[in-house]
Amino acid sequence: MTRMSRARVARRIAAGAAYGGGGVGLVGAAAVGLLLAEVRLARRQVGNGSSGRVPMADGVYGHAYDIPGEPPLRLTMLGDSTAAGQGVHRSGQTPGALLASGLAAVAERPVELHNVALPGAQSDDLDRQVTLVLSAPAPVPDVCVIMIGANDVTNRMPPTRSVRHLAAAVRRLRTAGAEVVVGTCPDLGTIEPVQQPLRWLARRASRQLAAAQTIGAVEQGGRTVSLGDLLGPEFEANPRELFGPDNYHPSAEGYATAAMAVLPTVCAALGLWPADEERPDVSRREGFLPVARAAAEAASEAGTEVTAAMPTGPRGPWALLKRRRRRRVPEAEPATPSV
Repeated sequence: MTRMSRARVARRIAAGAAYGGGGVGLVGAAAVGLLLAEVRLARRQVGNGSSGRVPMADGVYGHAYDIPGEPPLRLTMLGDSTAAGQGVHRSGQTPGALLASGLAAVAERPVELHNVALPGAQSDDLDRQVTLVLSAPAPVPDVCVIMIGANDVTNRMPPTRSVRHLAAAVRRLRTAGAEVVVGTCPDLGTIEPVQQPLRWLARRASRQLAAAQTIGAVEQGGRTVSLGDLLGPEFEANPRELFGPDNYHPSAEGYATAAMAVLPTVCAALGLWPADEERPDVSRREGFLPVARAAAEAASEAGTEVTAAMPTGPRGPWALLKRRRRRRVPEAEPATPSV
């Protein structure tokens, strides 16, 4: 699928999500029977090495930057097993801990992490997760990171419904005052036990959903980072290093790779990235594009950021496409429990 056609499909899905439609599918009807048969086979092979345990990573990171009387920055993770950190054994290897530790180093300020992500969650669980975040006695988070979408594809949730739930979650969090960064749907075509033609269909469906998620999130004031291509060629080339024991969830190195891509956008959302890096760099093919085209570009390239730019243009809303330089994120030190 070309990027232009992916942009058109993403726009149709996002429009359907906004206006209540539900009939835009990710793959043709003729492929459904074969797809389901392949899914059943893949599910028997995927996940056998996972204990299902998720390390508890909540707490405060970066105590070396303590300033008396100044509260820590607040980071909250929402989403599915990837956001929760399933597949690794130590809390410091989870994406939340890696991001909290990296953010503390950039901000030179402690960061308090809270994770409400649920393994197995689909986008319709985001309403519950956001309610947990906003009803907590603690202040509204400074920034929320959402990673969601893989289970929507594997459970065949209509993409318009998926995007509708994500957009609503972003809108509620932004209205409450939190910055929001969405790590879009990963590329399910890289999972080792998945065979052709399911591999091709899964990749196509993942990227279509990621592009539509980008439109839905950006139009509600969030920023997105594409995880699909990031968890594509790199994971495909190094499956033993970047996938965990279950051949499905990322390994510690895989989560570190994802965190490296997301951290610059989290920092930029909080105004912590150097000002000269906020301007589009033509040499890195950055610039302003119609949001649907930016979404399609991002779905095809690792770690690409999309954020709102102009509310209207000749072809609808426009967005800024950024290809930020990744920052290495070492495994986090154990957190101090929140008070």
